[in-house]
Amino acid sequence: MATFLARLGRASFRRRGLVTSLWVLLLVVFGVGAFTMSGQTSNSVTIPGTEAQQAIDRLEEKFPEAGVGKGTVNVAVAPPEGEQLDPTVVAGLVEDLGTAPNVATVVDPFEAKSIAPDGSLALVQVVYALPSPEVTDADRDALQATAQATRDAGWTVEFGGDAMQGIPVTQATEGVGVVVAAIVLVVTFGSLIAAGLPLLTALIGVGIGMAGITALSGVVDLNANTPVLALMIGLAVGIDYALFIVSRHRSELENGASPEDAAATAVGTAGSAVVFAGLTVIIALAGLTVVGIPILGQMGLAASATVAVAVLIAITLLPAVLGFAGVKVLGGKLPGLRRRATATSTAGERWASFLARRRIVVLVAAVAGLAVLAVPAADMRMGLPTDATAAPDSTQRKAYELISEKFGPGLNGPLVVVLDVGDDPQGAATTAMQRIGALDDVAMVTPPQFNRAGDTALLTVIPKSGPQTQETEDLVTEIRELGGAIKADTGATTSVTGATAMNIDISATMADALLPYLSLVVGLAFILLMIVFRSILVPLKATLGFLGSVAATFGAVVAVFQWGWLADLLGVDAIGPIMSVLPVLLIGVLFGLAMDYQVFLVTRMREEHVHGSTPDRAMITGFSHGSRVVVAAALIMISVFAGFVLAEAVLIQSIGFALAVGVAVDAFVVRMTLVPALMSLLGRSAWWLPRWLDRILPNVDVEGEKLTRGGASPDDSGEREAEPLAR
Repeated sequence: MATFLARLGRASFRRRGLVTSLWVLLLVVFGVGAFTMSGQTSNSVTIPGTEAQQAIDRLEEKFPEAGVGKGTVNVAVAPPEGEQLDPTVVAGLVEDLGTAPNVATVVDPFEAKSIAPDGSLALVQVVYALPSPEVTDADRDALQATAQATRDAGWTVEFGGDAMQGIPVTQATEGVGVVVAAIVLVVTFGSLIAAGLPLLTALIGVGIGMAGITALSGVVDLNANTPVLALMIGLAVGIDYALFIVSRHRSELENGASPEDAAATAVGTAGSAVVFAGLTVIIALAGLTVVGIPILGQMGLAASATVAVAVLIAITLLPAVLGFAGVKVLGGKLPGLRRRATATSTAGERWASFLARRRIVVLVAAVAGLAVLAVPAADMRMGLPTDATAAPDSTQRKAYELISEKFGPGLNGPLVVVLDVGDDPQGAATTAMQRIGALDDVAMVTPPQFNRAGDTALLTVIPKSGPQTQETEDLVTEIRELGGAIKADTGATTSVTGATAMNIDISATMADALLPYLSLVVGLAFILLMIVFRSILVPLKATLGFLGSVAATFGAVVAVFQWGWLADLLGVDAIGPIMSVLPVLLIGVLFGLAMDYQVFLVTRMREEHVHGSTPDRAMITGFSHGSRVVVAAALIMISVFAGFVLAEAVLIQSIGFALAVGVAVDAFVVRMTLVPALMSLLGRSAWWLPRWLDRILPNVDVEGEKLTRGGASPDDSGEREAEPLAR
């Protein structure tokens, strides 16, 4: 691998004009495609096969007029303080709401008897002709605009419900991470030119990836969070991969190599680690498709595509750009920063020496710290966004609070029970009403609605608890467990659906997928690392460290987003269950990123070991060579991910926070503390591998040992470019 990549790096360096032009052309082509083919993304999260989804599919066939599965909006209407509801004003608002685009029906609250007992609030239900994911921002804006006249008259009108869940938008505040990354690069290299190259190539890669995803949205249905995750991952790995190669390139130049040889060697050595690290991220993200959850598979494939682009750019465009920079990549040093770089390197050696001397104490302290961080993870509950988790100043949150105060929180998340009735439809529906109404958490069961054929009935169940509570989740389970008794007595088959039941089913499916996917990722990690390091104990401690990072990260996420610790400081406006897609997604992403640092640090330790160093000396030397760059890479990733904590969408906030914490824990606690201490403790046995297994495993030479033994990077043509290097 190292020899091939060195040749590729040399070819890109020599033909830098052609290579750069091709990548710029690709960016333009994808940009034009994004501009002409882009489509509407959605917040749709569906999992085929769940009871709630199957019930909706049946109702679309047998009871379409019920509108179950269509987008609904709960409009909370209150008169000026101290006044009672005026039926004339409410009737005018109902009429205005009905004029909004794609609205199918508007239910008059006086006819539906949805008036608060004290007469201070009316609940108007708006049903769209479209499913919630197909309701656009323009539709929502138009609906709210119809209430402006009523608001101008001093009335309060707030909008909630599943159709009001908007699309998360990437904000300028998320660019804060890029700014911090630029500062870290400048401090690391002490040079504006060297710092600018990783940023330039990463932004080109992200531009191509995002343009491709945008163009794809015009062809297939994409979830709104898909491009956001791709942007997040693409930026982080794009900067990091370029950082490792530029750092090695500068090191070769400082050792006297020509710019061309330095680029070839950098791509052959650091580039090999980049390719392997990128491959682990791609496999982990693409592996989300095997979970059987469409939204996760979609997000994983999109993010893995941006990672693939980042890897290709790092081993082709980056050496081409280095060709234009020539020896200037060493120039432009900022005063004072060079001394800091040397100090950081010395600090890395001192830290590694300390770990070798105090390895037992360090191991106990690090494991205990991870265990303490992981404690809240035992209380993790999963769910999907609702009006209760919207920003406090949003109309959705205000509507939720008004409805909860006047009608009870359960009205924000009604359950729909579908009855496939037999010979006695009315008797079956009455029996079901009585059985369900007797359950503890049921506030009310509405009379049944029958379809035209009379073979399907709907019961609306209003829980006493809110849609995201454990009590409502338990109620759904209890109603489903009643199904057997109801069928035995009446012959009617029951199923529970509606937005709340759908969210509960999706969360349960996500939770069930967590352990199988974790097992898949851990097994994959062990095999890949065994191939790279030709060892059994090194992959074992790497995968155990990964599990510790995941557990600690889950604990931190629960503490902030579910328990509310530091929520005000971090700008988290609403706490509640952890977003259902987050745990599985985090495992896939963090696995790939964790392996980056494992590869970049331990390959150099292996190289020193192969060259005959003692175990402690190999660990200290390898760590001191890689620590400065790994620290910079980790800080860059943490900065990029932390920038997304400033987003408005809770899902984006939680993903950004989880990845930032996960990278910090894995890089600084696991890879830069636990791993070196364990390497020192294990000594030569860390590299033990049975002979029969050594013969079976392929030798990928990630650390570039063959290239290093061969001296200069391979020159497959023997020719030198006549064009003088930029200086």
